[in-house]
Amino acid sequence: MEDEAEIYDGIRAQFPLAFGKQSKPQTSLEKVHDATRRSEQPPSTTTTSTAASKTNDLPSLSSSPRAWLDSLRKPKASEAPKVGPPPPPEPPKAEEDDDDVMIGPPRPPQPVETEDDDGVVMIGPPRPPVASETDDEEEEEEEGENRYRIPMSNEIVLKGHTKVVSALAVDHSGSRVLSGSYDYTVRMYDFQGMNSRLQSFRQLEPFEGHQVRNLSWSPTSDRFLCVTGSAQAKIYDRDGLTLGEFVKGDMYIRDLKNTKGHICGLTSGEWHPKNKETILTSSEDGSLRLWDVNDFKSQKQVIKPKLSRPGRVPVTTCAWNREGKCIAGGVGDGSIQLWNLKPGWGSRPDIYVEKAHSDDITGLKFSSDGRILLSRSFDGSLKVWDLRQMKKPLKVFEDLPNHYAQTNIAFSPDEQLILTGTSVERESTTGGLLCFFDRAKLELVSRVGISPTCSVVQCIWHPKLNQVFATAGDKSQGGTHILYDPTLSERGALVCVARAPRKKSVDDFEIQPVIHNPHALPLFRDQPSRKRQREKTLKDPIKSHKPELPITGPGYGGRVGASKGSLLTQYLMKQGGMIKETWMEEDPREAILKYADAAAKEPKFIAPAYAATQPETVFAKSDSEDEEK
Repeated sequence: MEDEAEIYDGIRAQFPLAFGKQSKPQTSLEKVHDATRRSEQPPSTTTTSTAASKTNDLPSLSSSPRAWLDSLRKPKASEAPKVGPPPPPEPPKAEEDDDDVMIGPPRPPQPVETEDDDGVVMIGPPRPPVASETDDEEEEEEEGENRYRIPMSNEIVLKGHTKVVSALAVDHSGSRVLSGSYDYTVRMYDFQGMNSRLQSFRQLEPFEGHQVRNLSWSPTSDRFLCVTGSAQAKIYDRDGLTLGEFVKGDMYIRDLKNTKGHICGLTSGEWHPKNKETILTSSEDGSLRLWDVNDFKSQKQVIKPKLSRPGRVPVTTCAWNREGKCIAGGVGDGSIQLWNLKPGWGSRPDIYVEKAHSDDITGLKFSSDGRILLSRSFDGSLKVWDLRQMKKPLKVFEDLPNHYAQTNIAFSPDEQLILTGTSVERESTTGGLLCFFDRAKLELVSRVGISPTCSVVQCIWHPKLNQVFATAGDKSQGGTHILYDPTLSERGALVCVARAPRKKSVDDFEIQPVIHNPHALPLFRDQPSRKRQREKTLKDPIKSHKPELPITGPGYGGRVGASKGSLLTQYLMKQGGMIKETWMEEDPREAILKYADAAAKEPKFIAPAYAATQPETVFAKSDSEDEEK
């Protein structure tokens, strides 16, 4: 093989460099990931029990986002958060003696005879030094900082939307991403077929003029549910083709249990985590409904939440637990209600928490063990509830501004961390943040700056990819930010970032042909048809001798000249006083009685026919005359 390579190199040297197939220059993965490193984004502020006093808040936003980003110092290598699992132990180095090479761990130390202060001879290795309290505190602090493996060293953004991205769904394998926005569209991204340009392969508009409010994959990831502001949810297959939409109910039926579907706009929806045939939706009409995917004509069950007073209060969000045996609903009056799916269950909730929040609830999330429930609200708080004792929340995290009805909460893959996004306020000095909280200690762990001007709405930490997805945007732009770490994350963003876009080759060259059309010249132009000439003549009122239209409008029916738009003669006569409209000033009764004497003396129509047989009129005498007598 070496001889063949030498022969090939010798022959290759006789030809010019441009001859033959050129080898493509390979870009190293280090350079690829350096391009996506979060160097300009604000560093995360990690706060643990021992380091809470060191880092309290993000740096303030100055006059421009660029100045805000430049003003932030870059974290040193020693201060940067440790991301990923701990590195494997280094293999023992080979120790070379004079003759042999030592393989394996080093030999234990030889016993040494030492004499202490009392004159006692100690045999064996020396005692290890006693650790001081300061060393223990430093070790605990390092362990606390290294415990949270948040993949956030690199970042890419899936762009394409023109407004805030309000819905996000990643399939269970982590190969396909769905994003829905207030611009009424859904974009589909595929990591396997996407290159570094990060463009979507399909764009949908589920319902014209309605915002996309939620997206949810089926358990087998072969279909997905799309919930918009309309009253009808839609089902699509994996490639974005419509499979059907659920029926809309009759809005004139007052009892919601008698309608076949929702009658107002949807607020949320989620696929059953285990059963691929069942779907849950919530609506502004004040009901939750269970649907069968195979029957789009009617729902399986209607759930009407418990209300403090009769009326229709919208259900703002809904969620399944991990096993799909419990449903949670957030109602517009601030209450959280839970229903257990059991034989003979109905609309009466099993757990009812009145006034859980002071404003609308935007997100609910169950833990996988079924013990914790998280709730997010417009009131700027995140509450942690123990499902065994729901009278009072375990912890309330305040100062988390929220202006979007789709802001959700998520767990880390090991469920040790809770994450949620924050919205940008008008007079705030910080941008959109992604906040991480410790589930066990119930304290703030880290704040990651996503955008200085855009609010963070939806967030997902995918367990297989180990990448954090966060949607952001405002009234003019929107995108999905993907945080990852090359040393810890798998597939997903790592696949598409390293794939360069296809370059144009010689075969792609296409000559723009010059098209000659001789019949476009005036010499070869056909004569205009007679039909077009007749139509043109009919439209011309002078050539067609079209008569003038009769008077219509306010001047029609006797009120000549009332609109001052009739004949000029009538207008001048009226202004000069020659035409007087006296009937508008007369009393109608007097105008009729004016002809009473003439009608009695000279009857014309009905009276002569009955003149011979008409009886004489006899009037009753008034009582006042009798009383006077």
